[in-house]
Amino acid sequence: MKPLSPLPSVDALLRQDACLAAAAQYGRAATLAAVRAALEQRRALAPAGLPAPAAEIAFEAVFILEKQQITNLRRVFNLTGTVLHTNLGRAALPEEAIAAAVMAMRSPVALEYDLATGERGERDDSARGLICELTGAEDALVVNNNAAAVLLVLNTLSGGRETIVSRGELIEIGGSFRLPDIMARAGARLIEAGTTNRTHQGDYKAGIGPQTGLIMKVHTSNYLIQGFTAEVAPRDLARLAKAAGVPLVDDLGSGTLIDLAAHGLRRERTVQDAVRDGADLITFSGDKLLGGPQAGFVIGRRDLVRQCAKNPMKRAMRLDKIRLAALEATLRLYRDPDRLAQRLPTLRMLTRPLAELQAQAGRLSGVAQRAFGPAFVVTIKPCASQIGSGALPLETLPSCALSARPRDIKGAGGRLDALATALRGLPIPLIGRRTDGALALDLRTLDDEPAFSAQLAAMTPFEGH
Repeated sequence: MKPLSPLPSVDALLRQDACLAAAAQYGRAATLAAVRAALEQRRALAPAGLPAPAAEIAFEAVFILEKQQITNLRRVFNLTGTVLHTNLGRAALPEEAIAAAVMAMRSPVALEYDLATGERGERDDSARGLICELTGAEDALVVNNNAAAVLLVLNTLSGGRETIVSRGELIEIGGSFRLPDIMARAGARLIEAGTTNRTHQGDYKAGIGPQTGLIMKVHTSNYLIQGFTAEVAPRDLARLAKAAGVPLVDDLGSGTLIDLAAHGLRRERTVQDAVRDGADLITFSGDKLLGGPQAGFVIGRRDLVRQCAKNPMKRAMRLDKIRLAALEATLRLYRDPDRLAQRLPTLRMLTRPLAELQAQAGRLSGVAQRAFGPAFVVTIKPCASQIGSGALPLETLPSCALSARPRDIKGAGGRLDALATALRGLPIPLIGRRTDGALALDLRTLDDEPAFSAQLAAMTPFEGH
């Protein structure tokens, strides 16, 4: 005769007060699955079977349920020193964009409905007028990111035809985006002009033929070629393309609508510059230097923009109402350039004064020292932040970090790993970077100091391993 299990039955566990409360909150099906998972854990730990109080296993089941409720897309503190960190979601949205997105989530909106005529409207209308006003372009459309914008333009204007690009601009960016591969997917045949470091007008002219669909200029977003170099100025390239009767597409990558030099940063060619330089179409991102939600723009000549809008691929790339609402609200901020640095989080973080960061580090260093415990020495260190997401690849920003270094050199690497893991395990994880044998928490993007302090204060002094 098979002996009875020393563990309580599923039914007995479901009658426990903790599981009854869990069923009321999460549902009976989810609670039942958690109870069975808790029993399996017990059996795995003690295959021979050891008795355990029903209340104890019930609390284990509730713990399993609560862990399942934690969203995978969690808020974190970006303390890496990269302002526009692709892996951490790039631009933080302004409050106006957040409010607009919430409104769009809660209510029906005139997404493709013309309130003036009562007839069907166009999805891009909400952003079209603003982006044309801000850039001087004839027309505009919006898709879900700049990679989609490039793919759409290539497929529309050069599908089955040739696209001429300088060899020095055949970029590869994160996430396996390689321009030659995107061209192949778009159905365009790549014609390389010039060499890696030097491309002249004659190189473009030599590539132009009866099958040329367009000439493309590509922003080298994550690298610079220096030394013995040559490239054709955008305005000269536009004249060449016009003389040949071939559209010029200027892919700006990140794209900015303001002169960054006015805010103390190195000047980056703006979208308005590209329009004035004569490009027929311009593509750029919405969630990088522009500081809005993920989006990609195609702006420029009305006839070419309309061709792209009619491409069946456009429907697969369109934005939903939530991002469109956030994008429109972000663009509206650019109408008030005098207050943009205060209202746009990306620009505010890029332009925070060093003295402000040093003062913040002074307020937080003691809290960090108490949280990290005697195994670490916390000091305030100067450091350099970067913009990130392919924007100004060599530009750095003077910043300030809390640096945690193990007191004992022996086993220091393991202690740093353990500290980084512990910080990632906080209710709001803290993501820093390893540098020079220490864990650095760069404060440039820290705009919620009370919540940051609360995370550290909740830690028990960390002893390391």
